Amino acid sequence: MVRDGAGKAVGGRRPGYPAAAVVFAIGMAGTTLPTPLYGLYQEQIGFSELLVTVIFAVYAVAVITVLLVAGNYSDEVGRRPVLLCAMALSAASAGCFLLQSGLPLLFAGRLLSGCAAALLSGAATAAVIELAGPGQKARAGFAATAANMGGLGCGPLLSGFLAQYTPWPLTLPFWVHLGLVAVAAVITWFLPETVAEPKRWPPLTPQGVRVPPEVKGVFPPASLAAFAGFALLGLFTAVAPSFDARTLGVHNLAVSGAVVFSVFLASTVGQALTQRIGARLAFPVGCGILVVGLLLVASSLIAESMVLLVLGALCGGAGQGLAFRAALTLVSSAAPAEHRGGTISAFFVVAYTGISVPVVGVGALATWLGLRQAGLIFTGCVMLLAAGAGAYAACRPPAGGAVGRR
Repeated sequence: MVRDGAGKAVGGRRPGYPAAAVVFAIGMAGTTLPTPLYGLYQEQIGFSELLVTVIFAVYAVAVITVLLVAGNYSDEVGRRPVLLCAMALSAASAGCFLLQSGLPLLFAGRLLSGCAAALLSGAATAAVIELAGPGQKARAGFAATAANMGGLGCGPLLSGFLAQYTPWPLTLPFWVHLGLVAVAAVITWFLPETVAEPKRWPPLTPQGVRVPPEVKGVFPPASLAAFAGFALLGLFTAVAPSFDARTLGVHNLAVSGAVVFSVFLASTVGQALTQRIGARLAFPVGCGILVVGLLLVASSLIAESMVLLVLGALCGGAGQGLAFRAALTLVSSAAPAEHRGGTISAFFVVAYTGISVPVVGVGALATWLGLRQAGLIFTGCVMLLAAGAGAYAACRPPAGGAVGRR
């Protein structure tokens, strides 16, 4: 196959960046598929709320580890082999959930899912952007964002609906996902390879964590905001269904899945708006909206109101999307080209720490104090982090990093 300078196939029509975005979305949907089902697993196997959050955290640990060890591997071997590997890991994860009869396979499924997500986050994002034409880069960048967050949101929406309205709540969601993964693998097979000279299985070269001096002014508030925003996402994907059932009295799994979907949908919208208003303004504004969203989530626990919880999900998700994309833009713009990959990896390590460590804390506190009190403590702590990052950015706006229309 002959390719042009952009890595696209010459002499025939091949799938473009929308097809790569579909693959990305399908892969990411599998990572949140178990979210509405944790309560059913608790009933079937019997384990505490703390263990629910630990099972969830295994996913984040796998993501961080693979990002550090193999985050840049698709630059060496090509996008397609890494995407196919991610699809295989996603299928293996679904297989673990289909075969599970206890905790070991639940842990294995989440571990494999985290590995798949880490490979997808780098290779699929790069593939979507690289397959876009010269005038399509901005749209492709948003397509990658929408595929990532939209896929994460569609997972619980799909599994919640299937679990609530079909006779096979713990198996059908994963069979459906296996079918989608097969479709994604076929699409990936026909995608053009965008790496000019891919190598054949070179040794891994771990990136490590690098924060060069040029980034030290913007990295602390940016990573703090990412930590706070991902903590909100972690709360919704790990324990929101338990909040719905035990605190708000909502036992419909489809509703629980839709609530989780709403936070990721709002995040996608927030990230889209970042490009319009610019990163320097979007960062403190996003942190402020995230604080308001957290206040609404806390209010929903106090008032036992599903309406307030949904409003908190929408508001908090939008704030997270604004602040996250702005923070990532500012960090990547400030980093020297030779250290940009390592700097972005360090940023994502902090973000994924935020999606795991706080929710494990919620699980531990829920064991002693109950879910409502644990949720209130969580929202209070994350509000302080987001407010601090936003106030710092408002008082000392970082130089550069404006996001303009392209």
